[in-house]
Amino acid sequence: MIVPALALGSALLSAIATIFVRQGLRQSDPYTGAWINMMVGAIGLWICVLVTGGPGPISMRSLLLFAAAGLIGTAGGRVARFFAIEKVGASVASAVGNLTPLIATILAIALLGERVTLPVVLGTIVIVIGTVLLSVSGHDLGFRPWMILLPLLSATCFGIVQIIRKVGLSGMGPMLGSAINFTTAAIAFSAFIAATRHRGLASCRGRSLVCFIAAGVAENAGVFLLILGLSLGAVSVVTPLTAASPLFVLLFTPFFLKGVEVLTTRVVIGTVLIVLGVYLITAFGAG
Repeated sequence: MIVPALALGSALLSAIATIFVRQGLRQSDPYTGAWINMMVGAIGLWICVLVTGGPGPISMRSLLLFAAAGLIGTAGGRVARFFAIEKVGASVASAVGNLTPLIATILAIALLGERVTLPVVLGTIVIVIGTVLLSVSGHDLGFRPWMILLPLLSATCFGIVQIIRKVGLSGMGPMLGSAINFTTAAIAFSAFIAATRHRGLASCRGRSLVCFIAAGVAENAGVFLLILGLSLGAVSVVTPLTAASPLFVLLFTPFFLKGVEVLTTRVVIGTVLIVLGVYLITAFGAG
């Protein structure tokens, strides 16, 4: 029972992080939120590395791969995620952002030679239907249909990173790899913030600052539970349960985002379809 509990705990923490991000964005901006999120992640992961016995063996190849993963996924993916939450809302962003396993599966089939199975095909069809429903909900929720590309971009970045990490883990442990991942992203994004003279950091305080820090803690604690779950149980058990995060967001929205976001029937059905499609791919899609 411990492995399913860890997976569901990861999904719950991811949903909590999404709610905190949405609240923080009410008085701040995505760049500021993403930077705080990365810094919290980098600091937290290096603490975990030191507590668990230090870095251990380091492969230069794996170091470069995790650094690349930091630029693509943690920097690119998280910035796109923050913009997605701001533009299309927490519920829609969480649902479409949940397509990461589909992206990773498509890339694994194309690049690693993995087989196409019936659950992958069925799951993809269900996901497409759910995504279309969310896209056409834009008129009711106040966003344009093309903005659905923002969470899709985030999911694509994270999907690419899953393949890079899979290769990188051959020469480095997951905790150290994640720490290098976040550190690279934090340094690169800090340079971007400095070069563009973004002033959002200086004005971020009070409620927004607390929400962004809380989101960073919750999100990275969720990642820790995910890694712990994968180390104790099968991927086929852990991954489908972590895909339940958008359902938690749906449950939390009426209570914690009341007056900020509106749930429609299309959003609820679209989210459930995407979660179902991801479940089919992750639970039964291995060929």
